Amino acid sequence: MAIWRGFAVDLGASNGRTVIGEYDGERLFLREIKRFQNHPVGLGDTLYWDFLNLFSEIQESLVKACSEGLIPSTVGVDTWGVDFGLIDEYGELVANPRHYRNPQHGSVLDEVFARVPAKSLYEQTGIQILQINTVFQLKYLCLHRPELLERSRHLLLFPDLINYFLTGEMASEFTNATTTQLFNPRLGTWAYDLIDRLGLPKDLFLPVVPPLRKLGSVRKKLVTGTAAGRMDVVNVGEHDTASAVLAVPYETDDFVYISSGTWSLVGVLSNEPIITDLTRIHNFTNEGGVGGVYRLLKNVMGLWILQEVRRMFLRSGVNCDFVDLMQAAKEAPALKTLFDPDAVDFLAPEDMIAAIQDYSRRTGQPVPDSPGEISRAVLESLALKYRWVIERLEEITGKSLPIIHIVGGGVKNTVLCQWTADATNRIVIAGPVEATVIGNLCAQLIASNELSGISDIPALVDRSFEKKVYRPTSQREGWDAAYERFVRLLKMHHSLQSDSELANSAHDT
Repeated sequence: MAIWRGFAVDLGASNGRTVIGEYDGERLFLREIKRFQNHPVGLGDTLYWDFLNLFSEIQESLVKACSEGLIPSTVGVDTWGVDFGLIDEYGELVANPRHYRNPQHGSVLDEVFARVPAKSLYEQTGIQILQINTVFQLKYLCLHRPELLERSRHLLLFPDLINYFLTGEMASEFTNATTTQLFNPRLGTWAYDLIDRLGLPKDLFLPVVPPLRKLGSVRKKLVTGTAAGRMDVVNVGEHDTASAVLAVPYETDDFVYISSGTWSLVGVLSNEPIITDLTRIHNFTNEGGVGGVYRLLKNVMGLWILQEVRRMFLRSGVNCDFVDLMQAAKEAPALKTLFDPDAVDFLAPEDMIAAIQDYSRRTGQPVPDSPGEISRAVLESLALKYRWVIERLEEITGKSLPIIHIVGGGVKNTVLCQWTADATNRIVIAGPVEATVIGNLCAQLIASNELSGISDIPALVDRSFEKKVYRPTSQREGWDAAYERFVRLLKMHHSLQSDSELANSAHDT
């Protein structure tokens, strides 16, 4: 049987990678072509994505693969959500896309809520209130940079923007469209009434298309000098979490997924959006998945906290890698200091270690000092937050969820995987690590008729990639007592938060 090849582009908030997938009819194999940094650029008071450099990296990777004889038949792109580029009447990029972390976006929350109350905004879109959402970014441009919108004819979310410059074809793919808080999941289209009420230019929005379809072919001039023939660009699950969840090797439906990396996305799959007072109160979100499903989930600050801790230690002259920190955490005293990873204290502090220590003092807990004590506080707090989210998911869905599937880079953190099993008293199945790329490639396989449908994916992933099972240990009393303390901390810091405060303290997907 001939080898099928696909080319996956996976862009994260700090780096990107390109991978060739090879499928022999039985297993899927990955060949990394290139990794590259994704550094935002500050100009004046505005933070931008360096789109031109990112596109250049993608083109160079595609040329490299083709020049080495690894010519793909299809191409798929996934990225983070909410951010977008604007295209003018000549098909040109109006400006480099703005970065979701621009603090100015939070300044328009009151203006948006004056036109559409936060409760109504949530009920119409099912998306948690986050100041990074496209709705707030667009409103900011309307109020403060209207000339940009006046020159614009189309809005393309980040992966659609890349696909446009690859093919010349425009579309708004479903999984990413749902992250904007401008999509009505009940109607299955843009929330035009909401867009009108907010005074946003509705002509910018293109029709929403489902994943698993071919958009167009890569422009020949992008791979000049290679032997490449026609390469079709596929609308994969273009939101990276949608691709990651597609690669979960589940056997039964009663599972929770955690897409674990810089951020942790904790959720379940649902055939319909679940939009209730309970999901709104707990700020859960309904993002689109591949195959028309929805991903009911909550964003939890992830291993970025540990990354920042390590950065602070390195700055102070303490030489440590993540393996060192995991080992030190295992050796430190258990369950001494806990904190809510999603507290505003940890959103973007200058010094993460100082932020953890200040929080500990303020809440009357032992103040961690050593790398092991601080790392242990981070990992135990994440595991306990996962438990809290999973219990809310069980409450919302009315289902028992005894199995946790962890996918993504966090699979490598074996300590966190084990402590997640311990804290939640659930079986954890960890793997695959490269879930986002695998889900991207599996969508290409379906669009290429190499797989018959989504139901083929779990078995393919199980045959092709490693996974590890973690079972709870016997130390239940300690974890249960710690969880009671943890819940009290959550109530202390969140019981009085308003919708605006939730939006300002929340983070990206």
